[in-house]
Amino acid sequence: MQLPPKVTDRAFARLAAINAGQAVPRALRVAVEGGGCSGFQYDLKLEETPAADDIVLEGAGQRVFIDPVSLPFLENATIDFTDELIGARFVVQNPNATSSCGCGISFSM
Repeated sequence: MQLPPKVTDRAFARLAAINAGQAVPRALRVAVEGGGCSGFQYDLKLEETPAADDIVLEGAGQRVFIDPVSLPFLENATIDFTDELIGARFVVQNPNATSSCGCGISFSM
């Protein structure tokens, strides 16, 4: 059985801030797709409803959706939120990636 990634308190707090005042709260979908300059890339977006076979991670009243195809690529990864001079964004810290692109979205295994 594969372990789902961990989601930091900071990432859940950012989702809570995004959803503050929203009639329908949105979750962060984290998916892995083929492509990017290193072979794979993360696809991060906000969605309202999970698919029937999604893994749903919950914390602080917020949710993160991961599809079963992406799960093996995200085993033992950490989903975080950073707010740096270059910008604020959700990031995936993935111990399975053997290399990554400077953009932080593309990686190889």
